[in-house]
Amino acid sequence: MAALRLLAGKTAFEQIEQNGIQQSMFTQLFAASGGPKWIGVAGLDKYLFSEFFSDRQASLYTMGASSGAWRLSCLAQKNPLEAYHRFEDYYIDQRYETVPSRQEVTEQVVRIIAGILGANGAMDIVNNRIIQSHFVVCKAKHLNAGRSKGKLAMGLAATAVSNAVSRRSLAWHFERLVFSHQQVKSPFSQLSDLPTEHAQLTRSNINQVLLATGSIPLLLSPVTQINGVSDGHYYDGGITDYHFDIPLPAAEGLSLYPHFYPYMSPGWFDKSLKWRRAKKHYHNALILAPTPEFIASLPYQKIPDREDFKKLDSDSRIAYWRESVKRSEQLAIEFAGIIENQSVMSHLERL
Repeated sequence: MAALRLLAGKTAFEQIEQNGIQQSMFTQLFAASGGPKWIGVAGLDKYLFSEFFSDRQASLYTMGASSGAWRLSCLAQKNPLEAYHRFEDYYIDQRYETVPSRQEVTEQVVRIIAGILGANGAMDIVNNRIIQSHFVVCKAKHLNAGRSKGKLAMGLAATAVSNAVSRRSLAWHFERLVFSHQQVKSPFSQLSDLPTEHAQLTRSNINQVLLATGSIPLLLSPVTQINGVSDGHYYDGGITDYHFDIPLPAAEGLSLYPHFYPYMSPGWFDKSLKWRRAKKHYHNALILAPTPEFIASLPYQKIPDREDFKKLDSDSRIAYWRESVKRSEQLAIEFAGIIENQSVMSHLERL
């Protein structure tokens, strides 16, 4: 049973066909939102972060939102594998014996972020000039910035309706902010698909940014203050950029995307809109995704998701998620074997 799919856009397919796969050909790395779904590709992440990119000399521009940003924050630390293991432990070991309040979930996420960063991770990330981190946060507008859950629910409903007509209407409801090193050469420095504010990622705001990028509306409390930008209600970056669909005309190399699906839904409100799945802007991307057969082999025949918190008791969920992490190592083994054997064209599919 093959566990891993390699899907390449037109430009990426041609370059890989000619040159094979080397880490130096990638200048962008994406990591998507999706709650616990990252657990299904954790083994692949750990191989990429600790081995594939271990000797990186040129800048690698990373872009993540929500749990994708948390994954990428591990890569930018001096010991990515150690950071990722902390991420696994703090995230998977969450416990909610009763239905939690927004504040209770927020407190858990604060602990997860502190665990990911450890003693020195924040400084590692903001001072890293090879791994150039970009984390997406959404600032609520109008009803979505209301204090009550009722107003927020109405605002989200209005956002869903207008987004179904036009993705660009998201700008009426939320503003995208990208926190980064603000390097002029970054391919993400001039995003034009949605209005975007760029802000400096610093030691004094990185905890706030990582909390905000994972603050799911109605589930977590909004982050109301991020140092370096105006106060407001800041929420999950996946609202605008669930799996990303951004043009990158200034990109010098290919994009690598370890992903739990073989397709990309641009924003959170696009999840059910199959006609809006992103493809055009992934012409220069290689997507690494688990096969249906691999997913079917997992406990419960699926990758972990947020519904597991509702359907399983804590002990059962934790055991399931731990087993999924263990089995995801097969993705890494297959990708490493493809690189070592130079057999990529026997596995490469067109996106």
